[in-house]
Amino acid sequence: MDIRQLKYFVAVANARNFTRASELLHIAQPPLSRQIQLLEEELGVQLILRNSRPLRLTEAGRMFYEQALQILNRVDQLKTATRQIGLNQQRTLSIGFVASTLYGGLPMLVRKLRLQHPNVDIQLVELTSQQQFAALKSGRIDVGFGRVRGNDSTVARTILREERLVLALPPDSPLAGESSRIALSALEGQKLIVYPKEPRPSFADHVLSLLNDHAVRPAEVHEVREIQTALGLVAADSGLCLIPASARLRSDLCYRLIDDARITSPIIMSHRLNDNAWYIPVIKEMVAAMYAENPPWLDVEHSVFPGGGGAAPSRPAPEAKPPRVRKKPRPA
Repeated sequence: MDIRQLKYFVAVANARNFTRASELLHIAQPPLSRQIQLLEEELGVQLILRNSRPLRLTEAGRMFYEQALQILNRVDQLKTATRQIGLNQQRTLSIGFVASTLYGGLPMLVRKLRLQHPNVDIQLVELTSQQQFAALKSGRIDVGFGRVRGNDSTVARTILREERLVLALPPDSPLAGESSRIALSALEGQKLIVYPKEPRPSFADHVLSLLNDHAVRPAEVHEVREIQTALGLVAADSGLCLIPASARLRSDLCYRLIDDARITSPIIMSHRLNDNAWYIPVIKEMVAAMYAENPPWLDVEHSVFPGGGGAAPSRPAPEAKPPRVRKKPRPA
C-alpha cells in the first residue's frame, strides 16, 4: 500500500465512478482499476461495490476512506510544515470557533498564543460545531472550539468547562420582574427563539433537547441564523431565548439565570484523533493557566468545571448571584 493508491481510492470514492475519477487523476481507467484491485487484495476485503450505479463503498470501504483522508491530509501538512521550516517561513495554526466563544476566553487565548509563539501565523475561521468536525478531517483547521458534542470517532474532544445558561427576555416581560434565578419550566407555553437555524445539529438542538428532557413545551419555536438576530428579536418582544451566560450582549434586555446547575452549554476543544502536534498540549496548558487567573470573562459563578481536571479557578467560586446586565461591545 502506498500514498498513490490512497489518492486513487479517495478519488474513486469521491467521484463514485471509475471513468470520472480517472479523468480527474489524468490517468487511464484500466491502471486505476488495477491499483484499487491490488489495494483490496492486499487488505483482503472488498472496498467498493462495483455492481451499483453510482459506485458505493462497503462498510470497510467507508472506514478506509475516512482514515485515508486523514493520512493524506497529514501528508500534505507534513510537506507544508517541512517546507516552511526549511525556508524559515512562519508555521500556520488554524482555529475554528463558534461565535459565542468570542465573548469568553478565545480572544485571550489567541493573544497569549501570538505573544508566546510570534513565528506562528494564527488564523481564525468561524464555523459551527458541526462544520468544525468536517474541517478538522479535511485539514482546513487544526483545532476547533464549539458547543455541540459530536460522535465522530476520528475527532478527539475535551470539555473545557460547562457554562450555565441564562434566559434573555425583554424588560417589560412578566418574567422580568425579578432578578432572581428562574426555573426552566417558566418557558412552558412561551414563544422561544433558537439559533443557529442551520447547519444542524447545533446549539439550537442542544436547547430543544434540554427542554424536551424536562418536559417543557414552548408554544412555538422561531429559528434564526445567529445569536445577534435572536437577541434583537427578544428586544422586539418576539420571544425569549436561552443563551450562554457569557453571551449577554445587549444592555436593553433582562437576563435571569436558569435555576438548575445541569442546564449548561459545554465549551469543547476538538482536534484530530491521535494528533501529536505541538499546539495540542500548548493550548490545553494555556487554557488551564487562563482559568487559574480567573479573568472577568470567566464568570466563575456561572461555570461548571470538569471534576479532577486541570482547568479550575485559582480561588473558590463565590455563591452564585443573579446575572447582571453588562454592556459589552458588539462583535466586529
